[in-house]
Amino acid sequence: MEGIGPLLHAGMMLADLGADIVRVSRPRRGGRSDDGVSDADAAMLRGRVEVTVDLADPAGAERLRDLVSRADILVEGFRPGTMERRGFGPEQCARVNPRLVYGRMTGWGQSGPLAHTAGHDLNYLAESGALHPIGPRDTAPTPPLNYVANFGGGSMFLVVGLLAALHDRSRTGLGQVVDAAMIDGASSLTSLVRSWRHAGRWSDVRGTNLLDGSAPFYRAYTCRDGRFVAVGALEDVFYDEFVRGLGLDPADLPDRWDRARWPRLTERFVEIIARRDRDEWVEAFRGRDACLSPVLTLDEATATEHARHRQAFTTSGPVTMPAPAPRLTRSGAVAAPRTHDDADAVIGRWA
Repeated sequence: MEGIGPLLHAGMMLADLGADIVRVSRPRRGGRSDDGVSDADAAMLRGRVEVTVDLADPAGAERLRDLVSRADILVEGFRPGTMERRGFGPEQCARVNPRLVYGRMTGWGQSGPLAHTAGHDLNYLAESGALHPIGPRDTAPTPPLNYVANFGGGSMFLVVGLLAALHDRSRTGLGQVVDAAMIDGASSLTSLVRSWRHAGRWSDVRGTNLLDGSAPFYRAYTCRDGRFVAVGALEDVFYDEFVRGLGLDPADLPDRWDRARWPRLTERFVEIIARRDRDEWVEAFRGRDACLSPVLTLDEATATEHARHRQAFTTSGPVTMPAPAPRLTRSGAVAAPRTHDDADAVIGRWA
């Protein structure tokens, strides 16, 4: 069923992996569909056959019912109760197709006091505890775009649940409901930090932890040209290579695990890295296992030697997009264009 955000991404993932995806849209008004998907979002609709169904028309509802009776999976991203009111809730659909896997993508889940509350990526991160550790110590937490709750905790968890339910159906013959909530997924992504906090290895004070940008060997630095390099030299062997690449001797520096010395060590690295342009540092570190990388723009990332070698990007209409991932040896990995068809034609194909 039509939707935005994580539903778009989940549909793209499944289509890229070889699934036959049919996107059911309401009749369009003007130049925009009722689901809010604009031309800017259309590149994420690759691999779908799109059909228009008017559920207010009894004939349209019957066409959707025919599609449901033939489908392996139905996925929807409306607020709880919306599909039930339209006559296509899980129990209603199970009566015409008991093998149907029914995926539900929401922010807060199908139940609970927040279930009917509006929200976005940032809200789910805030409520799950995932947002609090992100950002500099002396400012408010930094929104990590919409990567974490929408996609990391939303669409990816939905896809995992759908595939697990399909596997279960191969043994039981029965479908089930997959209740994927972005707040649940975002909470799951905090598992490592929560375990570190329990073990006394993580502080609630932002800007004092290993992975939050305060460690001098795990952060980004500004170069002479205003561009950046990212350093992820966590292990000793990589840290020593990083330090030597800066022209320093690790033995001459303070103990890097003494957090009280992090500000002083960071200042030293800041001063040295600011002496050269970004690409000069990349060249200076070529061949070194120092975990130093250029911070690339989206456009730059599509043109690297590694990206070209792996054919990591493809075009979807006029837009350059990431190629299908993960890669399978015997199926999937097809970045097909979006197409439009008639619901009756799809019903005939799925017969």
